[in-house]
Amino acid sequence: MIDVLVVDDDFRVAEINAKYVERIPGFRVAARAHSAAQALATVQRGGIDLVLLDHYLPDGTGLELVHRMREQGHGTDVIMITADGDVTTIQAAMRLGALHYLVKPFTFTALHTRLESYAALRRTVERVGGGRGVAVQEQVDRIFSALRTTPVLTSPGLSGHSEPTTELICSVLHRADHPLSAHEVAAETGLSRSTAQRYLRRLEQSGRLRLSLKYGDTGRPEHRYAWVAP
Repeated sequence: MIDVLVVDDDFRVAEINAKYVERIPGFRVAARAHSAAQALATVQRGGIDLVLLDHYLPDGTGLELVHRMREQGHGTDVIMITADGDVTTIQAAMRLGALHYLVKPFTFTALHTRLESYAALRRTVERVGGGRGVAVQEQVDRIFSALRTTPVLTSPGLSGHSEPTTELICSVLHRADHPLSAHEVAAETGLSRSTAQRYLRRLEQSGRLRLSLKYGDTGRPEHRYAWVAP
């Protein structure tokens, strides 16, 4: 489970965001905080993987809080959730290492997509080496691809699916020299098998992939997918 700290000065908003998080498999709300001081104390106690952080807090800003966290050596991941759409603030958040920046008001789908990409990032890093060792360029590209998942839904026939995730799966199949299973695609992309299977099924239905069946000893065929779109 990924333990999340929800930080917002508005108690009602914090509760709504917490309920959103609890609806997403693999995530749980470890704590809520309504000020920078509360949030920092919670991070200092340990056990927090991700902070969903508002920028406007009664005792400072979210970016000031992230700066203090980094000064104290806390590498806890941060996703900004704020009504501040100022480009200067966005750039500052990026420079401090915020993984995503979600502008209020937002939908559950928007948060779900970003948390899903964050979970994919953690899985990918773990597969590459658990944060240790040296990665080759292909592995580096895979790590950064996990973060590019955003709710851009423009592909025909793929409504409800993220365009960057679709492109990531297509790129894996495009360079493969043989059909791949959902398990193999998940391993290559860092996605969960269920997510890979969902995208593969929709891509096959849209005509961009060809489905073939491979029969094994169990008698239950394995679904394998090959690139067919130009």
